Amino acid sequence: MSHGDYDVLVIGAGLAGLRCAALLAARGRSVAVWESGDAVGGRVRTDVVDGFRCDRGFQVLNPAYPELRRAVDVSALALQPFVPGVAIRDTDRARRWVHPLRAPRRVPGMLVRGGLGPRDVTALMHWATPALLPTKLKARRGDVAVAAALDRSGVDGLARRVVDRFLAGVVLDDRGSTSNAFTLLLARMFALGVPGLPAEGMQALPRLMAEPIADRITLNRRVDRIVRDGRGWAVSAAGDTARATQVVVATDPHTAETLTGAPAPQMKGVVTDWWAADDPIPGPALLWVDGRPTPSGPLVNTAVISEVARGYAPAGRQLVAASALIGSDGAPPSESVTRTHASEILGVAAAGWSLVTRHVVPEALPVQPPPLRVRQSVRTPDGLWLCGDHRDTASIQGALVSGRRVAQAIDRCDRRSDTAHA
Repeated sequence: MSHGDYDVLVIGAGLAGLRCAALLAARGRSVAVWESGDAVGGRVRTDVVDGFRCDRGFQVLNPAYPELRRAVDVSALALQPFVPGVAIRDTDRARRWVHPLRAPRRVPGMLVRGGLGPRDVTALMHWATPALLPTKLKARRGDVAVAAALDRSGVDGLARRVVDRFLAGVVLDDRGSTSNAFTLLLARMFALGVPGLPAEGMQALPRLMAEPIADRITLNRRVDRIVRDGRGWAVSAAGDTARATQVVVATDPHTAETLTGAPAPQMKGVVTDWWAADDPIPGPALLWVDGRPTPSGPLVNTAVISEVARGYAPAGRQLVAASALIGSDGAPPSESVTRTHASEILGVAAAGWSLVTRHVVPEALPVQPPPLRVRQSVRTPDGLWLCGDHRDTASIQGALVSGRRVAQAIDRCDRRSDTAHA
């Protein structure tokens, strides 16, 4: 069965595929998008369970991402921001570090009560200052693992524990093996913007991106074969075949490897538990980390999500989320262990919490080792196109940029072809 011919067939309706397809459609291309799942978004999904909105895995949206502002009207997402800063469970008390640019008047109090001394501040500034020079960060020369960079800057004690555990939740790496340059690019985004959650959940982002091309997207269509067909390609999915001049593979890395042969990077996993609570949980709408010398459990962070985004929980109820990394053995920690750890970090009893859902995401982010490679090839040797965060940086920003890069490259390719045949 043939579905006709297209200029471009995009396989995958994640952020990269949607960005690529929308740009090409806006330029007058005949574009179709085939998505194997039952909704757009790829790894950016939100489940609604008993009135609770639960994003799959630890996900937040930073409005400072430049490509995000190019791709959508961010105001349409009604972002609910976290309080700028981080809350810390220390051995003797709960501490709070504020965002120095967002709350400068509270910095002296943070230095007094936050467990930081002048030496700590100097060391942190020495490590973070290169974030002010993003063009130099993107140069591969001199990049090292973030653990080595923190060592070199003299970041230790409570400051080191908080930075390590906060970053572990962001890049899903608790060994400090991630590129320091990439980490500082993320730190720059945290300095420029306050992360938040869309009022309707993280999946509101891909839904908004899909609106202009909704009639071009077909769900529940898993591609199993791509072969050359003259000057173009024949793409098959469960017996259906379409032909396209250009094919963009915008799937997860391992599916892309199966379809194209392009080697997939190693991936990092996360497990996120969501609990409902009836009793109010005191404290600000901050992300919490365990800053004690010996953490009592595996969590990299936890938060009372309903304090950040009220619409994530039914009226009168609370929603708590907590995330832990999946180890090399692929086994996530048990829910009872993460629940106990979350209650200790937040400083409340968890006896009345009930599990809403658990998301185990074994392939949540590609690794980003040093030296940082900001741009990887978006075309295979035989002429297929690739996009996704594994072709750029391991972030929403990277996924969106990769989609734009492929759209622009196809435009250039078509212009050259038109010139050659003029």
